[in-house]
Amino acid sequence: MWMYLGLLAALFLGLHNLCKKHAVQGNEVFPVLLGTVSSGFIFVLPFYLISVYNPEYAKEIGFLITKISWTIHGFIFIKSAIMACSWVLAYQALKHLPITIVTPIRSAGPFFTFIGAILIYQERPNALQWVGFFLIIFSVLLYSKIGKKEGINFRSNKWIFAIIAATFLGASSGLYDKFLIQSLHLNPQTLIFWFCFYVILILLVILSITWFPYAEKRRAFKFRWSIPAVGILLQAADYFYFKALQDPDALIMLLSAIKRSQILIAVVVGGLIFKEQNKRKKLVPLAGILLGVFFILYS
Repeated sequence: MWMYLGLLAALFLGLHNLCKKHAVQGNEVFPVLLGTVSSGFIFVLPFYLISVYNPEYAKEIGFLITKISWTIHGFIFIKSAIMACSWVLAYQALKHLPITIVTPIRSAGPFFTFIGAILIYQERPNALQWVGFFLIIFSVLLYSKIGKKEGINFRSNKWIFAIIAATFLGASSGLYDKFLIQSLHLNPQTLIFWFCFYVILILLVILSITWFPYAEKRRAFKFRWSIPAVGILLQAADYFYFKALQDPDALIMLLSAIKRSQILIAVVVGGLIFKEQNKRKKLVPLAGILLGVFFILYS
């Protein structure tokens, strides 16, 4: 069952990435990020209010946000800080790079998760899983050669380093999620609500320095329908992902790889919508990544 939940998370993540590319085009990154996270927070806020004033009903419908200790709040804040850094880097990279380059690099996240799952959680891959992960990494390297044809040098372009760092931080957060869900026994909606709350606080601090004091930057900001859509789609994806992690049999390294199937939406549909270059050539490494995911699922 957890694999199907992972595929649902991948579907919403793919749609989320398309909306995110639309939201950041020609826009300031930080206010867009604040808008998306705030939209997601508003989306789950009614469940918090129901949990406070009518906890029996919230439990009955399966969306009870439980009371947690200050120690647990601290653990969630750490996740929020990690993901805030990851998102800031990823949004900046997405603003300056084609989605058909950014998304496949992000697809290397399972490799970092794979190593962490072995070292931290003692998850043991079999031969097919090894083949799958190395196929994903090799396919990402193919994308780097295609990216150079679009004027993107993977060695000197700072946005490439930004998206790589964002990918590493995102993978670290994925490993941390397993600890939060399985060791601390947090339910998905509780984690999502407080995670959004702390990310908003972090972004408000950043914006108070980089955006709010500057009237010219505030006037340049363009609100788009895709901004709230990004937040809502992300919360849906996170909910199914955390539900999958609640299964004690779920392997974080496989779940992380399954989520990468989102790139089918981002590369094929995104390439058509945003009319990016070399779409056909990008289908070759895309097939390699999907084949790698297939090997992992088949194993």
